Amino acid sequence: MSQIADCFERLAQRGEGALIPYLMAGDPDLERSYQYAQALIAGGADLIELGVPFSDPVADGPTIQAAGSRALGSGTHLDEVFRLVSRLRSQSDTPLILMSYYNPIFRLGQGLFLKRCLDEGVSGVIIPDLPIEEASDYLELARRYRVDTVFIATPETGDERLAQISAQTGGFLYLVSRYGTTGAQDRLDPRTEQLIAQVRSRLPAELPLGVGFGLSMPEQISAVIRAGAQGAIVGSALVQRVAQDRSPQELADFVQELKGGTRLLQQKVGGWQPEAETST
Repeated sequence: MSQIADCFERLAQRGEGALIPYLMAGDPDLERSYQYAQALIAGGADLIELGVPFSDPVADGPTIQAAGSRALGSGTHLDEVFRLVSRLRSQSDTPLILMSYYNPIFRLGQGLFLKRCLDEGVSGVIIPDLPIEEASDYLELARRYRVDTVFIATPETGDERLAQISAQTGGFLYLVSRYGTTGAQDRLDPRTEQLIAQVRSRLPAELPLGVGFGLSMPEQISAVIRAGAQGAIVGSALVQRVAQDRSPQELADFVQELKGGTRLLQQKVGGWQPEAETST
């Protein structure tokens, strides 16, 4: 079982969803982003998503685009991100997920990239611009190096494509909970809970569902967990605080507040069940 799958299973046994906060690696610089990541762990993050800065982030809204620009300006590229991962993993076993566009991976080489992931302690990778139809070579290598590949579904994803994605995704399925690019929202779109329930009903029972893009309050997190998600991804709301030069302690306090939204449900959620253990 992968580290990500194990994390979801342990949380399910406690009646909790997973809180998955996002930071852009190197924003505003590597040392500060290390301190912020440590704060997320101290605040109760179950997994952490680290963005790899890229010059053309097509899936990101203005907040995360600006964070990527700051990170690139501080000299952060893929090698520096791996050094940050290694430093974090020496202090904590919290699973780390990289979110990277395909170009930096292609430039390094898929095999070298995945070997670095294995060596430095990356548990999973999200590649928003790698379509499932073009991912076979990458997926074969990722399985060899035991690195989960987390695929993204959107409100437009049809049944056939969702089946393809859910058969290949590793760790969990990442559901974009609203239309458009990323960004914090004051409230959930009224269609979001219905979307989550619909997608959950079409997934394999053992596959966790993570929901992101726009979450910023514990009440929203509670709502998506109640609707059937097993995890909540929070990005822009945290990146905004980094841009405001908030202290690491302020981020830890905010994450602790958000984590409370995953603990409001002490019963089975959304029809998902952790994969049963088998004796060997």
